Amino acid sequence: MLMPPVIKGMSVYGVRGRKSNEINLLLEEYEAIRLLDHQKMNQEEAAVIMNVSRPTLTRIYEVARQKVASAFVEGRDIIIRGGHIVFDQNWFKCNKCRANFNFYEQGDAYCPVCESTDVTSLNEYFKNG
Repeated sequence: MLMPPVIKGMSVYGVRGRKSNEINLLLEEYEAIRLLDHQKMNQEEAAVIMNVSRPTLTRIYEVARQKVASAFVEGRDIIIRGGHIVFDQNWFKCNKCRANFNFYEQGDAYCPVCESTDVTSLNEYFKNG
């Protein structure tokens, strides 16, 4: 995966008194939707980027679409986390200025925008939830 999602999930708006379980969208499911629907890649291109076979990508994509459809129809929140995925770099989010960045230097990560050391590893968050 080139970069973690810019959001941790999506919450339902406009439903009062709802009691719903959240839907967990795995990182590979998010990536399939991102590549196929947002980036408009064909399945062969997306499968190469995700390092899976085309039939495997098709199965991942179908499950992802079913989860998103269930969330819309049933009024359930979507949380993006977990799954079997490898990031190409170490990504962080600054808890002070909210910037996303990758960090190459040795030692503790710090925000290149505001220089805060109060940062969260997005790789760990999205892998472990």
